[in-house]
Amino acid sequence: VEFLLDEDGSFYFMEMNTRLQVEHPVTEMITGQDLVRWQLLVAFGEPLPLTQEQVTIEGHAIEVRVYAEDPDNEFLPATGKLTYLRQPEANNHVRIDTGVRENDEVSTYYDPMISKLIVWDENRPRAIQRMLRALDDYRIGGLKTNLSFLTNLVETAPFQQAEIDTGFIEKHESLLFSPATQADSRAL
Repeated sequence: VEFLLDEDGSFYFMEMNTRLQVEHPVTEMITGQDLVRWQLLVAFGEPLPLTQEQVTIEGHAIEVRVYAEDPDNEFLPATGKLTYLRQPEANNHVRIDTGVRENDEVSTYYDPMISKLIVWDENRPRAIQRMLRALDDYRIGGLKTNLSFLTNLVETAPFQQAEIDTGFIEKHESLLFSPATQADSRAL
C-alpha cells in the first residue's frame, strides 16, 4: 500500500498493489526477510512468519536499475547484443537480480532492464561507497547502458546528502550527464 505524507502533515492514499514492488529487495536487505517466500506462504493460506512489531531494520540499502538505455538521449531504450557481461560479485552486501546472460539480445519487444543492483551496509555513507564499487565492477559491452549515469548520480553531493525529490534529474542535470568519453575511459 502506498501513501504520501505532505510537508503540512496531510496524508494521502496513493495505490494498493497485490504484488511485490520492484524495490522489494531493499526491504529484504534491511530486514533480512524473504518477501517472496512470505507472499507464497500467504497464497497457501499460511500466516505471516512475523508480526510488524517483530520485524527489525538494520543498516541501509540502495537499489539502482541497470538498463540498456541512452541517458544522453532522453533515456531512450537501446537494443543490441550483450557481447560482454561481467557483474559485480554477489555476497551479503551486494545482490544482483537479473534475467539476462552474456550474448543475450536486448530487443524492442521487452523491457530493456538488465538487472537490479542492490547493496547493503551499516549506514548510508557506507552503502553509497559499496554501490560505487559495485557499479565500477559492472562491465557491459555491445550496447549503450546507463551505468555511467548511475555512477554520476550516486557520486553527486545532493544524492549523498539525501537531497532527493522527483525533480532531482532536472535540478542536477549538469552533474549527471557527462561526455561520452568519460564512460569509455572508465570501461578501459
